[in-house]
Parts: sequence; C-alpha cells; structure tokens
Amino acid sequence: MLAPQRTRSRSAVVAVVGAVLVLLVALSGCGVTRGGDDPDNRRLRMMIPNSAGGGYDLTGRAAAKAMEDNDLTGRFEITNVLGASGTVAMQRLLNEKGADDLVMVMGLGVVGAVYTNGSEATTSEMTPIARLVEEQEGILVPADSPFKTVEDLVDAWTKDPSSVVVGGGSSNGGPDHLFPMQLADTLGIDPKEVTYVPYDGGGPLTSALLGEKIDVGFSGLGEFEGQIEEGNLRVLAVSGDERLDGIDAPTLTESDIDLVFTNWRGVLAPPGISEEQVDYLTDLFTRMHDTEEWKDAMEANGWEDNFATGAEFEEFLREQDTRVSDTLTELGLS
Repeated sequence: MLAPQRTRSRSAVVAVVGAVLVLLVALSGCGVTRGGDDPDNRRLRMMIPNSAGGGYDLTGRAAAKAMEDNDLTGRFEITNVLGASGTVAMQRLLNEKGADDLVMVMGLGVVGAVYTNGSEATTSEMTPIARLVEEQEGILVPADSPFKTVEDLVDAWTKDPSSVVVGGGSSNGGPDHLFPMQLADTLGIDPKEVTYVPYDGGGPLTSALLGEKIDVGFSGLGEFEGQIEEGNLRVLAVSGDERLDGIDAPTLTESDIDLVFTNWRGVLAPPGISEEQVDYLTDLFTRMHDTEEWKDAMEANGWEDNFATGAEFEEFLREQDTRVSDTLTELGLS
C-alpha cells in the first residue's frame, strides 16, 4: 500500500534535482566565466613573463590585488609563463589575437629579449595599455671591494676594461645588461670589451658578488635591501635623476657621468581587440593607479610612479624599441 507514495517521493526528488541543474546551467552563463557580459565584474587573465617573486610578478600581482580589493573587476587568473626571458610569453600573447580578457605585464627586459632571440612577437604587434612604474638601477660591490666610490670603478674600468668583470640579474638585452653597456659607452669604453656575466635574478647575482666571482653588479636594488642594510653589499651609485631614499649613494650625474638609466614595467594586450576593450582596459588600470593599495605597493617596493596610457605610452614603446635595437646592434647581438 506504501509503494505508490514512495514512487511519488522519488519523482519529487528527481524534479527538484532537475530544477537545480537547470538553475546551475543558467547561472554558469551569467558572466561568471571569462569575458562575461558584466564588464565590471568579469574574470580576466594576466600573464607574467618570469617566475614568482621577480619584478614582473611583483608588479602584476600588486596591480591585480589593488583592482580586486577595490572591486574594480572580478578575479584575475594569473599565470607565470617562463622561457627565453619573456619571449615565450610575448609569442603566446601574439597567438591570442582578439582575446579580450587577457593582459600581460612586461618591460624593458622583454623588449631586449625579443631582439636577442630574433622573435617576431614585438611590442609593435601588440596593443599598448599602460606604463605603470619605473625603477632605478644601482652599481653594487661587496663590502670589501677595492672600489670605494664610483670614481674608483671608472678609473680601473677605463684603464683596462677586461680587468673588471661585471654581472647582472638579466640575460643579454635585459636592463641589467643594457645599463653597464650604455655606461661603458658613455665612459668611452667599447661595449664589446665589457666582460658581462648574466645571472638569473637577484639571488644568484648576490651569491656571485659575495663569492667574488664578479667585481661589480648592476641591477635594481629592491632585491638587495637586506644585504645592503647588513653591510654585505655597498652601492657605488644609482642610475636615476635623483638619489634613492634609504640608499647612501650618489647619482651618476652627481659624479659627472652623463647618463640617466631607468628600468620600467607596463601592460600590453593582444593584437586585434576592439577599441571598446582598449578603452575598458585603459580605464581599469587608470582607476587601479589611483587606489591607495597601489600607492602603498609602489612605496613598499621602491617603485617610482611613471604612469602613461594611449599615445604617450605608444610613443614611449617606439623609443624603447629604438634604444634597445641601437645598443644591441652596436654589440652585434641583434
């Protein structure tokens, strides 16, 4: 006598489950997937062209966090794409032509890597969104180095270029390579005579300096703060227009060396996206730039504000292309 009631109960359960499934399917199309209909709460992808903890990674994750914390957009899916100093990531960006949910953090090192690797995935093929920050480079030596001042280094280097072994935390074409090459050229040293040893970031470069495998290091100073504060490393000079807070070292121009050099980082999108999407992404990063979270991140990392979008950023990228191309051509690396 109870069988009909059990049948009706099972039918009711099936109906409820079916309704839930229909509801879930409906919800899955309501802008919670990549490129959803709601541009203010969409999921976006961000590519980082180096490993976790590097300059591009720190910049990209700080920007994404500032946007998420201020509800400027939905969640970012961040992917570190390694290989050929950023060239692999640039090729992937080129291959995603028309993808309106993707951005990539890049900078001077990627511009150089594209040239040294002979890649066709150049910045001119991509869609410029924003330049975010710039960062000075420093000239580093071990605490017991015979070079007590930048003038000591210049004297030894100009007398016998091959006697000074320099290193940097980037491969050929990266900022840590371009800086000593441009400095050598400014000092009247043939850049081809410079002995440059590349290292994979600040950690290995620190070990090389402290282990006396090289005489001088060229790099951004953010990764060396601890060693500088502890007195294991000294900074002979910084490369920007002005001295850096917390670093007891002159600028090159204070030492009568006519060179100002800065690294920078910005954001590109794939080619072939719509003008509406360019405007959306530009506005998104502009609003991010105005947040307190982003300002705090810049201060914490020692980045200098160098924000630019639109025609200004496009022209800057063309200038950087020329800057890198000329230097690498002179060295026979391009």
